[in-house]
Amino acid sequence: MIDGIRFKVCGLTSLVDAEFADRCGADCLGFIFHPQSPRHLTREQFRAMAPRLPPRRKVAVSVEPSTEDLAALRDAGFEYFQIHHRLEVPAPTLSAWSRLVGRERLWLAPKLPPGVEVPAAVRAAAKFILFDTYQVSGFGGSGQTGDWAGFARQQAAHPDNVWILAGGLNPENVGAALKASGARFVDVNSGVEAAPGVKDETKLKRFVVALHHAATAG
Repeated sequence: MIDGIRFKVCGLTSLVDAEFADRCGADCLGFIFHPQSPRHLTREQFRAMAPRLPPRRKVAVSVEPSTEDLAALRDAGFEYFQIHHRLEVPAPTLSAWSRLVGRERLWLAPKLPPGVEVPAAVRAAAKFILFDTYQVSGFGGSGQTGDWAGFARQQAAHPDNVWILAGGLNPENVGAALKASGARFVDVNSGVEAAPGVKDETKLKRFVVALHHAATAG
């Protein structure tokens, strides 16, 4: 946490980057288990890395997992489970994910077009709502910024959920993002990378400094 702002470093693929994220104060470390992602890890790769990871909260990121796959991630020792999904996913599926890992540990990231509200069923199934940039094809990882005003509106309307801002955040824009969105929890990935899955220590340091300056401005 940096001056009251929590942050997650996502798309980690190495111990070196996880350890540096830890030293920078990241609240959560994110690992992606979606095969189409350039930052994809297998469960076997994670298990080999896990005993040496820093004692930060770890987030398993997936896209519409089967109950079997989600159960396997649960049993791998993660604290949180971030699931990207289409709006068309039915409420019983959302509820099944919630029951499997627990509402307090579930982060739902609906594929939300600009101006569309997060459905009540999504907010009911998960304590955490991750607000990512909409793209017609794919789930997250676009490197493009999203609807910061929409985030602010929905966070204010539904304070019982924890709202996480993601999508294209980097050292240059995170201050403006915090000001426009009112976010107190952010998720950074490609904006602090040298290449997909390879974090840039200088960029991550600058991101943390930018969080500090934004949090303490005025």
